[in-house]
Amino acid sequence: MDVVAADREDVRIARVSGEIDLSNARAVLEAIGDAVRSGATSIVVDLSGVTFLDSSGIAMLFRLQQRIAYSRQELRLVVPRGSTVRRVLELARVPDLIPIQDTLDG
Repeated sequence: MDVVAADREDVRIARVSGEIDLSNARAVLEAIGDAVRSGATSIVVDLSGVTFLDSSGIAMLFRLQQRIAYSRQELRLVVPRGSTVRRVLELARVPDLIPIQDTLDG
């Protein structure tokens, strides 16, 4: 698992790669939390490089959304359409709470 952060105007982007599962979901949450401590109004978590996501990864995304909402920031996810991770997120109804887009550009 790796998290790399960058800024694009007033948006903070955290790119996550590798696997997110029970063994590292807490570490991923902390890494993303550390990466997004900025004055950004929007946070985008790019999961394009994630190859596996289990239920603990989904729970981690919900906890992240709660943290970001508490800071009055907006959270969005980037997950390519048709990917296994996207299908898992859709089955768990994540898009009902966290918007998902296909690419960083929309």
